[in-house]
Amino acid sequence: MGQEKEFGKKEVAIYTDGSCLGNPGPGGYGAILVYGKHRKELSAGFHLTTNNRMELLAAIVALETLTRSCHIELWTDSEYVRQGITQWIHGWKKKGWKNSQKKPVKNADLWQRLDKATERHHISWHWVKGHSGHPENERCDELARIAAGKPTQEDQGMTTDSPAVTPDNT
Repeated sequence: MGQEKEFGKKEVAIYTDGSCLGNPGPGGYGAILVYGKHRKELSAGFHLTTNNRMELLAAIVALETLTRSCHIELWTDSEYVRQGITQWIHGWKKKGWKNSQKKPVKNADLWQRLDKATERHHISWHWVKGHSGHPENERCDELARIAAGKPTQEDQGMTTDSPAVTPDNT
């Protein structure tokens, strides 16, 4: 990492995780950005949210932190996030943010924000098995759990229909 690729874009590795103490309940996210020898850790806790919303927010905040266009390798232990952004989102956008059952997409506020956050970057999305000893994923999990235990923010998009578990949102 840390080398300039085509068009002078920086190569950045991002690791993300979300946590929820109860689902819904207090939650938090953790993210790590690595560029060369530089490393930045991000986290925040929310009073009432879901695990899926925290998984999404971890990726969003990490991407929004970058001030210029980058080549990114983004690692998440959430198949909901990885499949949503690489596969499902295209259909949702074509259908006016409706899923295959013609119902509003869950967490559409965050999916739209993530979609916007990805626009200026070239991103390769990767899945890592959670709690499998991957050092950065374990650290993100720790950051997310600590933040969930000390919530300071309100999740403005949290609604009673925000999914607590990964649904078939396609």
